[in-house]
Order: sequence, then C-alpha cells, then structure tokens
Amino acid sequence: MVNRVAPRHLVAASWRDAARPPDRPVTVPALRVGMVGTYPPTECGIATFTRNLRAAIGEQRPEWQLPVVRLLEDEDTPALAEVAASWVRGRPRTLEGARRTLAECDVAIVQHEFGIFDGPDGDAVINLVDDLRTPLVVVFHTILTTPSRRQRRIMTALLRRAALAVTPSSSALERLRATYWAPRSTLVPHGASDNFAASPGERRTGDTVLTWGLLGPGKGLESAIEAVSRLGDLRPPVTYVIAGHTHPHVRARGDDYRQSLVDVAARLGVADRVRFDDQYRDRASLNALIRSADVVLLPYESRDQVCSGVLVEALASARPVVATRFPHAVELLSDGAGILVPHGDVDAMSRALRRVLRTPGVAGSLSSAAREVGETLVWPRVGEQFARHLAAVAATARPAEGGRR
Repeated sequence: MVNRVAPRHLVAASWRDAARPPDRPVTVPALRVGMVGTYPPTECGIATFTRNLRAAIGEQRPEWQLPVVRLLEDEDTPALAEVAASWVRGRPRTLEGARRTLAECDVAIVQHEFGIFDGPDGDAVINLVDDLRTPLVVVFHTILTTPSRRQRRIMTALLRRAALAVTPSSSALERLRATYWAPRSTLVPHGASDNFAASPGERRTGDTVLTWGLLGPGKGLESAIEAVSRLGDLRPPVTYVIAGHTHPHVRARGDDYRQSLVDVAARLGVADRVRFDDQYRDRASLNALIRSADVVLLPYESRDQVCSGVLVEALASARPVVATRFPHAVELLSDGAGILVPHGDVDAMSRALRRVLRTPGVAGSLSSAAREVGETLVWPRVGEQFARHLAAVAATARPAEGGRR
C-alpha cells in the first residue's frame, strides 16, 4: 500500500500558492498515467474536467501515455479512441477490465464524486482501488463536512490508499483536512480555457446577463429570473441568457424542469427577455458566448459548493461575475473579481446586476480583477502542476508498490 507523506513542495494551501511557478520538475521516464472518471460523450462536469485535464497534461508532457478508464451508465455509449476501458454501472465484470488497465500504468489519477461510481454513495470505488499496486492520486470534487457513516468510510478508504489527495479549491482543502485525516493533500486549481482575446468584430451590447451549464434544481435559476425581472426600467432592456442542456438525470424524468423555468419567466412578465439556449456548443462556440456576456450570474443555492468550473471559465474570460456566497465564489471573488450576494436574496442580486450593467467603471474594474485571477487558472498552468505531482508520486513510489515496471 502506498502511504507516504507528500514532499513539502507538493503542498499548497491556497489558489495563490498553487498559482506560483512550481518547483523544478522531477525527472522521470515517460509515464503511463491512467485517468479515471466520467468522460465525453457523457454530459457532466466531471466528464468535461477529465477530458480537459487529460488534454492539458498531454500538452505539457506529449511523450506520456494517458489511457482513460471511463465510468458509464450505459454499456452502449460509444468510446473515443483514448478510452482503454469502460466500467459500466451494474456490470461487475467491467470492473476487472478497469483494474487491468490501471495495473499497467505507472500512476493513476481518479476523479471522485459520490454519484459517479456504482453502489450506494458510489462505494464501488473502493473495489477499484483496493489492492491496486499502482500509485494513486485522487481528485476530490466534493467534500462533505457532515458525511454519513458510509460516506466517511469511502473517503477514509480513498485517503488511506492515495499517495496524494488533490482538491480544486482552498476551501475544499480546508474542509478535507478539517473533516478527515489527510496529511498527503494539496491544492491544484480547477483549470479553464484561456478565453481573454476577442475575435475580430466581437462586441458586447451592455445588456446581456449569462448563466450556463447543465440545468437542474438547485441552480437558483428561479431567483435569477426574478432578479432580472426587476431590471425592467433599464434601457436598452436586459436580456438574460440561460444556456445549456437539462442535466441527463433530470431529463430522464422528462423536461418539466425547463418548462417550469419558462413558466416562471412568463409569470413575471419577462418571457421576451429570458432566452433559453439549449443548442450544442463546441468549445469555440461556448467561449464566444461567454465573451459576449456583460456579466455572468451564478445564483447557485448550495452553500457547500467548493468547486465551480463555470466560475473558473468566467474568470478565464475576464467576465464580471455576480454570485451567491458559495465557498468557491467567496474564495475567488473576494479580491474584486465579482460581487457576492446572499443566497436567495433576489433584491441583492438585482442591485448587483444593475450596478455592473449601469454604474460607470464597475464592469471594467471587475473585468480587470477577473483577468488577474483567471490568468492563474488556465489549463496549461494547471496541467503543468498536475504533471509535476504525478511525476513526483511515480518517482517516490517503491518499485514493489508501483504498477508498470
């Protein structure tokens, strides 16, 4: 079992620490790194993260091999070329293929959310890592401060097995260390595409508010629509764009949720000012949409969200942000990159939007601060940090504990 304290240079406590240039890289032969997580064409934040992280590491270490072990709900989902194995929910035999793939790797990196693995609270992840001789890095995207007994057992098993635990925010790292025994833990920020440069001819109109991502209950969109409805006196009128598909788990029960949002807009008299954009967008199209926004609105209801890819992408696009006070937003926006509002406070949300859209100098100041933060979070920098951690873990593992040798 790999059970080592991470070298001091691997430990970062805040996104500012993590943003500093890493120490001199550890020299290792070209590595084979197994990457475990959901993966496109699956639609979810972890799938997008896994794909982007793989691309970022590959860009920094083109000589490395990066086979993917993807987590699936449906065995018939087509696989991209980089997928070496698929672990299908409810198909125990596919676990063996996943374990064989990881056994052939020098190090494995597992994305962890309770809901993406098989079993109650995703406890089948323990079957994946148990007795696996390959050194393991686990990226924890959710940290519960009051876990159930089973959830604590899962977290404890992963932390005991991991050579290094990684969180994508300092608030997540603080919660991990406060709630669990995690001496081998560090922060590597959530990455984002560099989206600062506008294309020729692009311009903003001064009246567009944008929220994007998979739609579902808990995103606070009802409050956001109401906040926009209170801006009816502004001219030109404000348009609120809600972009994204309904989350697959919500859509599986029908798309009543999206219709409920349409009904809220109609009831508040802003059906003509709230635009639902559910078209498929590739990376370039999404980046252009983000750049077109005058302000990004993150009205999330969760008070425990320690990681938001949408927030990071907004900052890496130098967009002003108005957000509820979820932990990741407090961490990244408190120095002036956005305006924080209390959860569920429609008046405060509306006032913040009005301030950004109409008070001279506010949007420019927020945009400049957002760019300063966003420049530390772009994928090449994040990919380099992950690559150095993976190399260090592989180099410090005893030969008997490693995978492929």
